[in-house]
Amino acid sequence: MQWSNILLGFETAVQPVNLLFCFIGVLLGQLVGILPGLGPAAAIAILLPVSFTMPPATAIILLAGIYYGAQYGGTITSVLLNVPGESSSVVTTLDGYQMAQQGRGGAALGVAAIGSFIAGTVANLVLMVIGPLLADIALDFGPAEYFSLMILGMATITIFTSGSVVKGWSMAAIGVLLGSVGKDIISGVPRFTFGVRELMDGIGFVPVVMGLFGIAEVLSSLEEEGEPIPMKTNVRNALPSAEDMRRSAWPIARGTVLGFFLGLLPGAGSVVAAFASYAVEKRLSPTPEKFGTGMIEGVAGPESANNAAAGAGFVPLLSLGIPATAVMALLLGALMIHGIQPGPMLFSLHPEIVWGVIASMYIGNLMLLILNLPLIPLWVKCVEVPYAYMFPLILLFCLIGAFSLQYSLFDVGTLIAFGLIGYLMKKFGYEPAPLILALILTPLLENGLRQSLMISQGSPMIFITRPLSAAFLILAALILLLPVLPARRRLFGERSK
Repeated sequence: MQWSNILLGFETAVQPVNLLFCFIGVLLGQLVGILPGLGPAAAIAILLPVSFTMPPATAIILLAGIYYGAQYGGTITSVLLNVPGESSSVVTTLDGYQMAQQGRGGAALGVAAIGSFIAGTVANLVLMVIGPLLADIALDFGPAEYFSLMILGMATITIFTSGSVVKGWSMAAIGVLLGSVGKDIISGVPRFTFGVRELMDGIGFVPVVMGLFGIAEVLSSLEEEGEPIPMKTNVRNALPSAEDMRRSAWPIARGTVLGFFLGLLPGAGSVVAAFASYAVEKRLSPTPEKFGTGMIEGVAGPESANNAAAGAGFVPLLSLGIPATAVMALLLGALMIHGIQPGPMLFSLHPEIVWGVIASMYIGNLMLLILNLPLIPLWVKCVEVPYAYMFPLILLFCLIGAFSLQYSLFDVGTLIAFGLIGYLMKKFGYEPAPLILALILTPLLENGLRQSLMISQGSPMIFITRPLSAAFLILAALILLLPVLPARRRLFGERSK
């Protein structure tokens, strides 16, 4: 970590346009976290076309702000309305809503905001230290290492999938097929285009993402539309008491450490971190039976953990070019659309972008701390807006965004088609994240494979004889075996009986 890089980052982050879009990003992120069912992935997908007109640093600052801002926003409805606006805030409803029912909603929101700020700041500090170290190690990567790294990234699909592994891999297979459409990267020969001129450059990433996340979410939400949830508690005493902070200090510290390390793991993300932190606090508590009745430790720990995990996800993305979560996969795609390849060379070729984004996360977390409590009444009003008024605006924004990419109706058709496909996927339990990840990684994987085989004159031993490449392949194999081992244990257990 060099002080010159840190100064460069803050010099980039404090430029007026970047400050403005950092503020807009965290504000939108809070709104996204509050609105049930939307989520940061859908919001980032919808706003991708808007970011194309911005400089790369500004665009990523905006999109990153939406992501970590959503971690704050999901807390508000979890505490006040017992409705988790973001999946990582589900655990907060267990004790946060009970505190609100007891008239202590303000204290719950206050300690959540403070814990989130501390965890986010610590995660940024660690990112600044270990990110460049990982990038320096990865500078020795050749085509074989990149291929094996992409295989490792593809292997994480098993972790992205919360349901059937078979369904996850089937979606990944479709993603690989979609990523192969277009001109061959070596010979330039068209593949799977069927004579359609618009497919010569491949299937557009943005219409696919906006369809699978944005349109599909709207169609699914329309089925589940219900009456607005009434407000049941007043928000008062927004600042936690000294006793509240004393009880929350260790949960915040433990949640920060646990959340950061879980956030580094592919597929774990904020949800796993929040649940793990709650389990740890309940295990360590002298009165575990009181959890679920309004224990402030049950709010402080998980809220710190999910924000630390959100920051940790940027470490493998920026240093190695591997997205640890579906949202990170979208940010990877956004960087590549701007002509920037995340990975080892990012720190040396585009220091103003990577350090500017990191510095903006400090500023964004401070903005969120200041904004979080005063705007609570406004956010509650947003929750009460009928969805019938919101979904036409979301659909219109998606259609305009898809058309504005290349002023092509083909992109609009792609958006609608994948919106319907995404809706059916949700109906039948197929998750879009594996498809998106495979779509992004397939060109990189193929490029590494083809270049490696050209260097080795067709011998696949190049992937085994190079130590880093072999290590990545072994790690990928271990990840692939994880879902198989429990099934084998159950099978052998039944046979022994």
